[in-house]
Amino acid sequence: MEKQNQQIIYSADGNGPVAERIRYAVIGSGWRSLYYARIAKALPERFQLVSLLCRTQEKADLMKEKHQVPATASVSECLSAEPDFVVVAVDREHIAQVSLEWLERGMPVLAETPAAIQPEDLERLRQQVKDGKKFSVAEQYTRQAENAARLDLIRRGVIGQPDYIYLSLAHDYHGASLMRAFLDLPAQTPFMVTAQEFSFPTTETLNRYERFTDGRISDKKRTIGCFVFDSGAVGVYDFDSEQYRSPIRGSLVKVQGSRGELTCNTVRWLDKDNLPHLDEIKVETRLVETDDDNPNLHSFPEVTGITWRGESLYTPPFGLCGLSQDETAIATMLQDMGAYVRGQAGPPYPSEEALRDALAAMMLREVVLTGAGVRCE
Repeated sequence: MEKQNQQIIYSADGNGPVAERIRYAVIGSGWRSLYYARIAKALPERFQLVSLLCRTQEKADLMKEKHQVPATASVSECLSAEPDFVVVAVDREHIAQVSLEWLERGMPVLAETPAAIQPEDLERLRQQVKDGKKFSVAEQYTRQAENAARLDLIRRGVIGQPDYIYLSLAHDYHGASLMRAFLDLPAQTPFMVTAQEFSFPTTETLNRYERFTDGRISDKKRTIGCFVFDSGAVGVYDFDSEQYRSPIRGSLVKVQGSRGELTCNTVRWLDKDNLPHLDEIKVETRLVETDDDNPNLHSFPEVTGITWRGESLYTPPFGLCGLSQDETAIATMLQDMGAYVRGQAGPPYPSEEALRDALAAMMLREVVLTGAGVRCE
């Protein structure tokens, strides 16, 4: 049956169609689900959220009223909207099971992170891919504007072969994915991991939904781990949950290579005559303001471009559309997932990489609990 409401986008010069609007359904109605709703609203010529599947009709009615999205509690109604694929955005304890259910229904799946939190679920997902099912994971951190620019610079060979990273930027599977990308390591590179967890009193400032100004203090856990790869590369993982939003907890990435070092957006490097230089990656932004009462969404910077020594490292893939770095990165995942399900490209985040990074996160958590180092072949 021909799908309804499909839209062809034509190029500005009139030279014909350049893309077909990507239609997707979202399974889940939490914090991450709404990213996909905002992307569709910001870029309606490219993306269409055809259904948001909630656990209850009461929640579906609330989502319709509050966020003006097509929501339902019926699986059959969700399927009747004929999405190109589904985005599974449920809690981490159930994400693998729900992904498997939709794969078994014959639907391509783009799963929120992590792909799974148990090794046996990773194996079940791996088998689905072997059986020809289309599955990918929405691991967006390497696609965020600043990370994408840093990775571009490293891949140009400016600092030589990267062999050491200190990463205090993202947690668990996100951290594993970034570490492997910055070190330019194949997914199956064996490694040994050791780790320890600490607890420190921290003043709470901001969570997903509200800002705190009463000076409340709570203990926050920080995990410090060391990944030693068989390639000879080493990664130090250092993260606590406050880093994502707290204005008093910053993030840091340092990548060292044979000919230089990148520390956040500062680059130290040698030229062809082996003379040293120090230059900054320049990030240009504009302030986006909304009427959302969530302090995380009320105002935020949108990246307008990133350059180094006058060369472009990043331009907004959809132009200026009022999306954050995170949302823009996810939108590129949706775009690439659309090409994947239509047979025009491979998966945006190959399953062997997604499942390996999820396994690395599992190993890290296991080491924290047991205190014993673990080798991952």
